[in-house]
Amino acid sequence: MTTEFPAGGDALGPLRVLLDDAVSTDPATLEALRADKSGQLSGGAPLAVVEARTIEDVQNTLRFATEHGIPVVPRGAGTGVAGGAIAGPGEIVLSTLGMNRILEVSVDDELAVVEPGVINGDLNTALAPRGLWYAPDPASRAISTIGGNIATNAGGLLCMKYGVTREAVLGLKVVLADGRLLALGHRTVKGVTGYDLTALMVGSEGTLGVIVEATLRLRPLPTGPVATLSASFVSVAQAARAASVIVSSGVRPAIMELLDATALDGIGAYLNLDLGGRGAQLIVQTDGYGAEREAEDAAAVIRSLGGDVEVTLDPAEGERLFAIRRAFHPAMEQRGTVLIEDVAVPRSALPAMFEAIERIEKTHGISIPTVAHAGDGNLHPNFVFDAEKTADGHVDVPDEVWAAADELFAECLRLGGTLTGEHGVGLLKRRWLRDELGEDSYELQKQLKTVFDPAGILNPGKVFDGNS
Repeated sequence: MTTEFPAGGDALGPLRVLLDDAVSTDPATLEALRADKSGQLSGGAPLAVVEARTIEDVQNTLRFATEHGIPVVPRGAGTGVAGGAIAGPGEIVLSTLGMNRILEVSVDDELAVVEPGVINGDLNTALAPRGLWYAPDPASRAISTIGGNIATNAGGLLCMKYGVTREAVLGLKVVLADGRLLALGHRTVKGVTGYDLTALMVGSEGTLGVIVEATLRLRPLPTGPVATLSASFVSVAQAARAASVIVSSGVRPAIMELLDATALDGIGAYLNLDLGGRGAQLIVQTDGYGAEREAEDAAAVIRSLGGDVEVTLDPAEGERLFAIRRAFHPAMEQRGTVLIEDVAVPRSALPAMFEAIERIEKTHGISIPTVAHAGDGNLHPNFVFDAEKTADGHVDVPDEVWAAADELFAECLRLGGTLTGEHGVGLLKRRWLRDELGEDSYELQKQLKTVFDPAGILNPGKVFDGNS
């Protein structure tokens, strides 16, 4: 959907009157909104950006957009990797980045009320003096917003033990496409009145409404020792099997990350470390009371399955090991153009999924280094290839890469998995959505969108083909 305005005059004049200097049509600003971290690029610059500062700014923008039939793309920090927040010609970008206040912190109720533009890491910095902590920790936590995390149901390294974003959201305030404000959820841990529209909004990628406030569940800051294990294996299938058995044995690591041989080679070159010769590496961290005992139990599982393991209680050494994991993405970007993927399978299917990735690499002649949040079966295969950027900075993904991705997604679904564990559908995965949902569920979800957004102005073209 695009909107044509008559030549002459200021088509956005009424909106400028309502929002004053919150409306920008600066060419450089608009150009940057054509992209996010996915490498996708829209067909041209959007019509305008609204830098909302209040709920009323969001409401006024959406009322104007509904009246004039203008598509609106909600956006936070633009750190998404699925193309879910990029905007094109005729669209208004509605940025909530300036809505960045922490409105309340309740120590007694262990909750915080925040605006959507609050940066994830900044929230925890503010909470620490009160002995509280917001658990969801996406890799982008230093730069991504709470609103964006909620829109994609972001995960992270710690979500195996502490849960993904959905488990930490008690309530939301959401503005619908016509400007109405909904207050959803509760301040209580329990609450089953009516349908759970709060959970529906989490992960909806800006297609149902614009999040303008969130009530978040907090936790006490973790106390007690932290133990970190580093284990090497001859094959990635062995490492994946060990990860599954560790969890089924009753151990609940805070973090469990798996890196395959190609990933280790690339990271070693990037950090100038000797990480070669390993089929895979498993990095495990246990925390809280009982951490040492859990680490011992995990180490016993690893040794029983042929792995070599070292255990440390030294925080600095533990941080050094996880620095290796965090270097994965910059290391891959040094090797070429990267298409970052995000699939999840049942933990028991991890060995089979890694074997499938190795087979697809050989079949298509494409390098697919992979890391995984092994505790919850969430894999991040990275397709690394050579490609020239166009004049506007866009990179076209070659057909052979999409063919390999198509085969990877089919294998993931065959193993009982899902196309995306934490990145969302956005633009990148909408072509495969029917394959996972089935035709009836797909059509029902499209109908559900029309209940919230009858005119189809919210983030059109994202998630569903021909968004309506």
